[in-house]
Order: sequence, then C-alpha cells, then structure tokens
Amino acid sequence: MTGIRLTAPAPGWAIDADVVVVGSGVAGLTAALRCAAAGLDTVVVTKARLDDGSTRWAQGGIAAALGEGDTPEQHLDDTLVAGAGLCDEEAVRTLVTEGPDAVRRLIDTGAHFDTTDGGDIALTREGGHHRRRIAHAGGDATGAEISRALVAAVREAALHTIENALVLDLLTDAEGRTAGVSLHVMGEGQHDGVGAVRAPSVVLATGGMGQVFSATTNPSVSTGDGVALALRAGAEVSDLEFVQFHPTVLFLGADSEGQQPLVSEAVRGEGAHLVDADGVRFMTGQHELAELAPRDIVAKGITRRMHEKGAEHMYLDARHFGAVMWEQRFPTILAACRSHGIDPVTEPVPVAPAAHYASGGVRTDLRGRTTVPGLYACGEVACTGVHGANRLASNSLLEGLVFAERIAADIAETRPPRTEPAAVADAGEPVALPAPEARTAIQRAMTRGAGVLRSADSLAAAAAELEALHREAAADAEEAGGSGGSGAKAVVPGVDAWEVANLLLVSRVLVAAARDREETRGCHWREDRPDRDDAHGRRHLVVRIAPDRTPVVHRTETAAFPPVRPSD
Repeated sequence: MTGIRLTAPAPGWAIDADVVVVGSGVAGLTAALRCAAAGLDTVVVTKARLDDGSTRWAQGGIAAALGEGDTPEQHLDDTLVAGAGLCDEEAVRTLVTEGPDAVRRLIDTGAHFDTTDGGDIALTREGGHHRRRIAHAGGDATGAEISRALVAAVREAALHTIENALVLDLLTDAEGRTAGVSLHVMGEGQHDGVGAVRAPSVVLATGGMGQVFSATTNPSVSTGDGVALALRAGAEVSDLEFVQFHPTVLFLGADSEGQQPLVSEAVRGEGAHLVDADGVRFMTGQHELAELAPRDIVAKGITRRMHEKGAEHMYLDARHFGAVMWEQRFPTILAACRSHGIDPVTEPVPVAPAAHYASGGVRTDLRGRTTVPGLYACGEVACTGVHGANRLASNSLLEGLVFAERIAADIAETRPPRTEPAAVADAGEPVALPAPEARTAIQRAMTRGAGVLRSADSLAAAAAELEALHREAAADAEEAGGSGGSGAKAVVPGVDAWEVANLLLVSRVLVAAARDREETRGCHWREDRPDRDDAHGRRHLVVRIAPDRTPVVHRTETAAFPPVRPSD
C-alpha cells in the first residue's frame, strides 16, 4: 500500500456486499449481471446515471469473427498488427476466440444488432480490419443499443445500484486485501454524501481518462478516477503513454474544449475519403489501406497534412453517399453535423484528431486480477495486453464484454470472505487537493505537451507544469493547515477537487511513461524519435506511485507482462 488517499470526510454510511462494480458501461454491467447470476450479492456504483458512460457514445460497433469466411485467427492477426509489437498474444487469442460467443450472449441479453435482408448480422469494416467483422446497431448507435439492453437487464434483475456516485478510494483490511470502496453520492437519495460499500471483491470498470486533454470524444465523467484510485491503492498501471487520438472528430474551432462529436470510422469503412482543402486525397500511398489504415497512422497522416498546409483541420468527403445512405446508415452523425451547421450530404465535413481511447490502464491478468488482491479491472480502465501500442477499431466493446465475463467467473469460483476494512485514518496522509480551476491548466499542458505530436522538450514542459501544480497544491494545504497566518485557504473537498486530483495524478504518470519511451510506436508519436526501436522498445512500461507521491517507471524484460501475483 502507498499510504495515499484523497482528502475526504470519513464515511457516514456503509452497506455490505460480495462484489462492488464501479462503472456502468458494457464491462461494468456485464460483470455485475454475471456476478449476480452466480448468486453473489452485487452492488453497482456509477458516477452519473446508469446509461451515461462511454459505452453509449460508441458509434462504430463491436468486432468479432461472425461473418462467413472470417476466423478468430484472422481477427488475431489484424489486432497484432495494429498493436505494433506490444500485444499480449495470449490475451488477444482469448479475446478473439471467446468474442463471438460473448456477442451472442449479449444478443440473448436483449441487444438488437442490424441485420441483412436474410436475417444475418450486418457486418461492416473499419480501420485495420481486412474483413467485414463489425456488428452495429441503429446504423451508428451501437453503444446506445448495448447500453439500453444491459441497463434493462440490470433493472429487471433488481440489482442494487448507486447512481451519481464518485468513487474515492479503495478500502483494505489489516492484511492489505481489498475490503470495498469509499464513495461520495451527489445529491439526495437513499444514500447521501461520503459513504462506503464494504466488499471483498471490487471491479473497476470506470472507463477512460480522455478529460486529461482539452478536446476529447469522452464524456465529462471520464476523468481517470479508476486509474487514480488503483495507483493510490498501490496497483501497477501499464502502457499509459499509448493514448489513441481518433482521427476524425468534428472540428468545432481551435478553442473548442470538452467532449467533441465523433465521426465514426465506419464512415470511412463505407467509402468516405479524407481530403485537404483542395480536395486532394492525402492518405492514398501512405498505407495499403489508405483511409482505413490503423488509427494512429490516419491521425498522423491528418496531422502531417495540417502542418504542411498550415491548416487547423482536414475534411472527410462522403457526399457520394447521398441523402438516403446518410439518413439510414449514419443518422446520429448526420444529426450532429447538421446541429453545427454542416450538411455532409452536400459538403465535406471538417475533422481533426482528438483524444479518444486509453490503450493502457490498470495492469491485469487474463482473469482481470490486478496486483492488489481482490481488486479487478476491465474495460478501458484496464490494461489486459490486448491493445498493445494501439487499439484496433471496435475491439474495445468486445474486450469489455469478454474480460468482464472472466472476472465474474473468477470471483464466483473463489468467493473470498468478507473482512473488516481498516480504519481510514490508518491509510496515511491524504492527498493535497488542487483547486478546481487547475483542471483547465492540466488539460492545456497535456494537449500542448503530450498530444498527438510529442517530443522530449514538449513532454519536459508538460511535466514541469504538472509538477508545479502538484507542489502548489501541497504548499497551499500546508499553509492553510499551519498557524502562520499566511491567509492560504484550503481547498474544500468535493467532486470538482477530487476529479482534478485524479486528473493531475493520471497526467503525471502518463507523462512520466511518455518521457521514458524514447521511440515512436503505435499511437505514441515522438517527433524527436521518429523510428520504432524493437531492440529496446518492445517492452512494457509499468508504473506505480511511491509513498512520496512520485511515479516510479519500470521496464519489463520482454514484451510479455510479468504475473500479477508472485506465486503465479
């Protein structure tokens, strides 16, 4: 244990369970439903409403070898190529072989995918896939349909859910094993304020951390809470430097911040072209798949062309689709574009890359276990080794589905006993909370220094800005707590301050890893180190937080992950 926790009031209420699942996307709700079906007393905690996570924003679909002539082996090959030498092959094989049946079980749960006239699941292509293997729903509303089906199943099963609750820290027993979580419920209800769910198994399914950047496709709740909690609890994280920037996000202006509308890769999968202001297709000749190359290659191609032309964005041209195809296949994207005064039927769509998906996260094994006994992770918050240096399009929903089922099976098999959490006061000194207004400073520092284009200088500048914010928070807390009459006012614990503390911690760790990886690989693009270095770079960077709050980066000896348990 690190002895690090957030500054927060002691829990004023508590409930007991066998399992607490934090998050309500495809990973969290699948894990919860499977745990409950196994007879485990399961509680779901989610930061907003049950259907407000990243899953419902997923437009493209879910990848699985479901089509005639497609095989898990071909899916594996495409995933390994996209992962740029850092995928864990055993993890990928698990994903692609168990994936098709997991999708069928999702359909049995109530999810409805688009079908052909013959009644088969309609499949499309996306970047990096050599076959049509992307199942979709409502044209471009796959995530919304999956979320709808899982939320309905959770409500039908009458699972205990706590909505509008920000998870704070992991609770552990006297032996250092997981004993639940502390959390803060926002607003009045059955529970209010800071409390605890006491459980011997905790499943983190908190989604991503896109809000560390100024512009992202992630919802506002994606502030890296799960990764930050795991780091404070002493867990290892890995591959955090590999942040995927989606190539085609609707460009709303250079000063636009927060969640941006996504223009799904499936639009390119159906034949849309990337062009510059002169109408020139610039991805042709850069990769055999042109606009359907893996996302890191397309994002780099767009960024390079923007630099060459001195432009703030490029264009996605799908005028040749016609109105009927736009309305039937991409109704969500069409509506989003038109709401911003752009009509894709008659004009090219302005696009630019924005932060989209974290390929790294809390390090797990194939059963979703982390390096902290009793703590599991699945979905975007986890690093299973499936994605390597760059996630293959539409593998994320599948990963959440497959590994959530594996976690539930492990918990049902082991059924650890409930233990008493140690007193919160024994967890060490709390983290000094940054002022809520530091959020913008963090996001801008990360966008400038650790965005699509990185270098030693840009990362050093980002690290310096982040450390200054970290030291400033500590100094203000010390002055406010002293008797010197300095006039410093302590930051009041609350959701805004806790989120900023999580963003700051995750940003510092991401930058530390990015500085250590002195090569270009996957979605980590170093301008000063443009080449891939397989002799030294085919290693994972594993990071933990030392008791003095500094990130400690360790490089694995091979491309394989070490076991999460010394005895394994």
